[in-house]
Amino acid sequence: MVDRVTSLEVARRAGVSQSAVSRAYTPGASVSAKTAAKVKSAAEELGYRPNVLARAMVSGKSRIIGLVVAYLENYFYPEALEKLSNALQERGYHVLIFMASQTAGNINTVLEEILDYQVDGIVMASVALTSEVGSRCQAAGVPVVLFNRSQDMDDISSVTSDNVQGGRKVAELLTGLGHKRIGYIAGWEGASTQRDREAGFLAGLKDAGHTLFAREVGDFHAERTEKATLSMFDKTPEDRPDAVFVANDHMAFVVMDVLRHGLGLRVPEDVSVVGFDDVPPAAWRSYDLTTVRQRANAMVEQTVETILNHIENPNKRKPKKIQIDSPLVIRSSTRQQGKQER
Repeated sequence: MVDRVTSLEVARRAGVSQSAVSRAYTPGASVSAKTAAKVKSAAEELGYRPNVLARAMVSGKSRIIGLVVAYLENYFYPEALEKLSNALQERGYHVLIFMASQTAGNINTVLEEILDYQVDGIVMASVALTSEVGSRCQAAGVPVVLFNRSQDMDDISSVTSDNVQGGRKVAELLTGLGHKRIGYIAGWEGASTQRDREAGFLAGLKDAGHTLFAREVGDFHAERTEKATLSMFDKTPEDRPDAVFVANDHMAFVVMDVLRHGLGLRVPEDVSVVGFDDVPPAAWRSYDLTTVRQRANAMVEQTVETILNHIENPNKRKPKKIQIDSPLVIRSSTRQQGKQER
């Protein structure tokens, strides 16, 4: 067995103190560029690797963020989470990803595992958070930020799009285009994103003097969305919607495929379709989907700043509820042609 190279050996080779070696590997620590270069060169020559876990035990900081994810089928999440991981790593934090169920069912088990890793903070994406979990994290001194979810808890920070206003913009678009029979296909009804998008949509319809013509639930799931679409549209022309708002793009693609290839309907001539997210396939020619854009870069930036502020200033933690404006991106899946934002 090969003996592990120690920081003392690196210090001797580099001609610096052992504490200088430690500082060279501690993000944010005070160390000159010249000293850091000496340390890294000596470490490379000797094959030294710093013991991150041991340093964390001494400092009381692991510089690890637990990232809890539930729903990766939607194109929005892999892209957004990649941006989030890269942004945290640029700030000297490591990311551990944990999978949970979309509902709150197994979050307590996942939380136990996360806390065992002595994480400095937790970001939860597409996960339902119970008040028990929030209280447990607070008791452990571990700050939590919800990404693309919001909960009715005053002590938990969250970063979302302005889903209510996004839904309202869709209603204004469809009523403005002259649609009379407007349907809605909901996502998972335990999600704040679904709740808020529908609330804004219904409010917008009401303001325009309309009521919802038809409603089905796709549950953010492809097979359920297919069934919901057939249930809503496999009817005579006067009994089916002439426009539909779908709670996210992932489901909207399924809706468009069923309308066109399953029922022989034309988009947008027979049915206008609007989604929410503006994931990359929304701009593909086969879909060219009118949708509400979630500004992933802005959401990631706010999430990183919020979680790091909570970690680095524990005595000044003030929960934030951040909502980021979402523009409406108009493409050819609705009657109005052209591409523009408003």
